[in-house]
Amino acid sequence: MTSNAMNALTALSPLDGRYAGRLTGLRDLCSEAGLIRHRVVVELAWFKALAGHPDFTALPALSPDDQQFLDRVGEEFGPDDAEAVKKIEAGTNHDVKAVEYWLKQRLDERPSLAPFSEFIHFACTSEDINNLSWALIIRRAVVEQLDPLLARLDDRLQAMATEHAALPMLSRTHGQTASPTTLGKEIANVVFRLRRQRRQLDQIEITGKINGAVGNFNAHLAACPELDWPDLSRQVVEDLGLIWNPYTTQIEPHDMIAEVAHALMRINTILLDFARDAWGYVSLGYFRQKLVEGEVGSSTMPHKVNPIDFENGEGNLGLANALLDHLGGKLPISRFQRDLTDSTVQRSLGSAFGYCSLAWQSILRGLDRIAPAPERLAEDLDEAWEVLAEAVQTVMRLHGIPEPYEKLKALTRGQGIDRERIREFIAGLDLPEADRERLLALTPADYTGNAADMARAITRHS
Repeated sequence: MTSNAMNALTALSPLDGRYAGRLTGLRDLCSEAGLIRHRVVVELAWFKALAGHPDFTALPALSPDDQQFLDRVGEEFGPDDAEAVKKIEAGTNHDVKAVEYWLKQRLDERPSLAPFSEFIHFACTSEDINNLSWALIIRRAVVEQLDPLLARLDDRLQAMATEHAALPMLSRTHGQTASPTTLGKEIANVVFRLRRQRRQLDQIEITGKINGAVGNFNAHLAACPELDWPDLSRQVVEDLGLIWNPYTTQIEPHDMIAEVAHALMRINTILLDFARDAWGYVSLGYFRQKLVEGEVGSSTMPHKVNPIDFENGEGNLGLANALLDHLGGKLPISRFQRDLTDSTVQRSLGSAFGYCSLAWQSILRGLDRIAPAPERLAEDLDEAWEVLAEAVQTVMRLHGIPEPYEKLKALTRGQGIDRERIREFIAGLDLPEADRERLLALTPADYTGNAADMARAITRHS
């Protein structure tokens, strides 16, 4: 057995075990190695910002060769480098200090940089490095990993909405027969909801700070009172592609992480709602499941074809939201200027993102394995003529016929009704001939309002 297989089989988390192959991109970003790599990037950004600053003469401007060397240190940081940092941490028992020491060792490799190694981590607290590293990871995780999955879900669901825009389907409010809709319109509802939440996720400002031990540039101003440290801080944060937060304690308050967590929770809640409905429609026979050669649905019942992808999606959405709820509720809270509870909690950001990704992939796979069953949809509609009671009593109201609701209630509530019985009732109404003929021609499959038009229009609501 290979070492990779053993790692997968002995991993404590299924994200690093059973499902590891589906989460490679997130693992590269959110793993311990990914966090260390981003810390290196932030430390180097601060060092390079100090170098050659007109009000910081202690660190001269970098030569082009030294600049390129530092760029390579960040860009080429790999697993062996991460292991080297972890070996240092075994002695320091401090993860960020280990990164600082590793970088000083790299600078010591170059005679032109060695005299200035003490300007690595100059005036910084660990949280200056950590908050910016996590901000970069979150931004990349959303932009590079999560949003593309949402885009695939959007494309798939929109295609289904438009393809089946006019396919009539019985509604089931409270689980009971209700005014018909179309399959496409029900899927379009999901698309519209997801797009709104996706826009809100995309609009969250990914914030960061680099301002010292309690957020006041104390050490910075003690060393160089003439330098505009807030301006330099802002430049460094913005050059990293983040939004500068000028008001913090030792920690960036993590409101941004809470916003991301809560936005993802809302997306997950919508998809959970959809996964359960899709499962239900499979159960009702409205969707057929496509067979996959060689798959087994049950260890004892050979006939079974189970909607496992929607079930897996539902289960992992629950795990994702449990983590996201804790992240969003806990991280913005800190005792006084700093406590360390945020540090250990932030390490589960990757797990929260991983369960989101895993669930969304499962739902995508589930969508690829189902197809509508028009004959089953038609069968249910043809057995639910009572749903036309709403239309009939509304037309009766329009023409002033007394107690229309009550008359239809007596005719239909809690009892089966067929085409002939509803037609007989309509034929006896004192209605204009055109309205009577329109109602007599109406079938449950025709009674879908503007559902088809709404489903087709979803392409315009981006």
